[in-house]
Amino acid sequence: MNTRFADIEILSYNVAGFDALPVKQKELIYYLSEAALCGRDILFDQHGELNLLLRRTLEAIFLHYQGDRDTKAFQALHTYLRRVWFSSGIHHHYGMEKMPIDCTPQDFNKMLRNTPLQVLPIYGSQTIENLYQQLYPYVFIPEVAAKQVNQKDGEDLVLTSACNYYGNGVDQQVASCYYSRMKAGQDECPSYGLNSILRRGKNNEFYEAVYKVDGLYSPAIYRIIYWLEHAKNVAENQKQEEVISLLIKYYQTGDLKVFDQYSIAWVNDTDSYVDFINGFIETYGDPLGIKASWESLVNFKDKEATKRTETISQYAQWFEDHSPVNPDYKKDNVQGVSAKVITAAILSGDLYPHTAIGINLPNANWIRSKHGSKSVTLANITKAYHDASKGNGFLKEYVIDDDMLSAIETYGSITDDLHTDLHECVGHGSGKLLPGVSEDALKAHGATIEEARADLFALYFMSDKKMVELGLLPTDDAYKPAYYTYLMNGLMTQLVRIQLGAIIEESHMRNRQLIAKWVYEKGREQNVVELVKKEGKTYVQVNDYLALRELFGELLALVQHIKSRGDYGAARELVENYGVQVDTDIHKEVIDRYAALNIAPYKGFVNPKYTAVCSKEGVIQDVIVSYDEQYDEQMLRYSQQYGFLNDGYGSLLREEK
Repeated sequence: MNTRFADIEILSYNVAGFDALPVKQKELIYYLSEAALCGRDILFDQHGELNLLLRRTLEAIFLHYQGDRDTKAFQALHTYLRRVWFSSGIHHHYGMEKMPIDCTPQDFNKMLRNTPLQVLPIYGSQTIENLYQQLYPYVFIPEVAAKQVNQKDGEDLVLTSACNYYGNGVDQQVASCYYSRMKAGQDECPSYGLNSILRRGKNNEFYEAVYKVDGLYSPAIYRIIYWLEHAKNVAENQKQEEVISLLIKYYQTGDLKVFDQYSIAWVNDTDSYVDFINGFIETYGDPLGIKASWESLVNFKDKEATKRTETISQYAQWFEDHSPVNPDYKKDNVQGVSAKVITAAILSGDLYPHTAIGINLPNANWIRSKHGSKSVTLANITKAYHDASKGNGFLKEYVIDDDMLSAIETYGSITDDLHTDLHECVGHGSGKLLPGVSEDALKAHGATIEEARADLFALYFMSDKKMVELGLLPTDDAYKPAYYTYLMNGLMTQLVRIQLGAIIEESHMRNRQLIAKWVYEKGREQNVVELVKKEGKTYVQVNDYLALRELFGELLALVQHIKSRGDYGAARELVENYGVQVDTDIHKEVIDRYAALNIAPYKGFVNPKYTAVCSKEGVIQDVIVSYDEQYDEQMLRYSQQYGFLNDGYGSLLREEK
């Protein structure tokens, strides 16, 4: 039975094909999965400096509170704990706003004081009163740590963001100048700042505290390395062994040049059946798009479904050549686009419990240009989402008529997969920066522009006859559900994910509204797309699909122009004009209609559990996968088994005052 709380539903995913794998590959997945889970605490601390302390306090109360557990206050604390687990902190995983707890400070204080002292995260001379005073503003005062990542134009994004990437005395100007100087004049420089906290020293000098062995997060990193060493011993081939060895070296040293070596080796390993991601990778959690959150994904290839992505990869140069962008921004020789459909075996860090359905790495533009990239689509995760949506009434409520509803039911899952494949395989890998343009030139708007670029690339080619010719779509009209649902989501239904009256701040949401609103407004005179009323409800209506494709192409050309030239002013104007502000009337209507369906707008996952079966000598003879662990049970087990950054260590993460 799925778990529901707040605006979230927890699902499970099936690791189809795992039981049939050879024992050695099962063993490799087991070790890589343990390495993945060992980094869980890192993300909590990156999201906010008191998140680990709060999580341990909430867990202690939940497990050991000696008062009445049937009260509204205790149930509110339980729900809040579940949300903190889901978001890896106190901020909503999507909206980034601080999540409220539905009990009073007095209730919280009472529950805290009726929990045995020995189970609370109290160290040294601290008292329960110290603990309460430390957590009270973090939990109950709205203005304290109000936003995990603030993207509001005109504000200091570093000082107004609660994420734990910058120390006291570091503001947006300081951080931007610090890293700009480091990257000046270098076209193939490391991703400076990716794995560190930028701090101001006692003598007002700025320095980086690096994530590595004997540095920040060392206890967790040490355990990650422990399991990576085991994985290296059962690597499938020499290339994979090299990848793991370089990752270990990177964790030991914190050297970003080693990370680049690892990234290149990882891209070049296209033979391994089992693959993984582990490290500080995506920069969405930093308002400046410089510093990376920790994440991990362990997977193996879905051979049958990978035929689809392999076809796209083989024609990567064709897509580049036929893109509607300025020829000056196209790659003359598309390098090493490797794409596959995978079965996720474990999710962790910034990919757990909520996860992406497609990934394209590495992010360093110069590595992608010279060595290529890897693109993956998570087939079993996509299937779990699709299965959960069947019969929930969402499409019937928001789709304009039965003909489109039937088309979505027939082709929707096919076009969803194809859109993801095109987005990841060739969208992110397309185009080039002009000489001298920094990867960080678009600053806070870089993530939105990049996601828009990849989405538009996919949308533009979705309706190309080449899709049918390559066997990627069954008919010339099969793409239409993808166009319709994209506009429906961008103009309307995604708004259920933010609070009424709020602006859009999450990069992917901004991207989708930017695209949908731009083509809606630009195509208004030609009546390409319109919003129509039927029985008092608003619906998207597409009147000219071919003209819509041309608009997607026109916007793609504009976005690539901005990206290639590093035109921050144009990026800011495009994002702020189309991606941020929300139509309040549409927003309220969407929320009201959605509420009547009783559907959780967000979904996440519990992981399967892997158990090693060993001989008397400790040799792994098999690995058993099970799916019976419930959400609370898994989260509490993870905290106990993989909680390597206790608050005694966590205090070392914070600056000396």
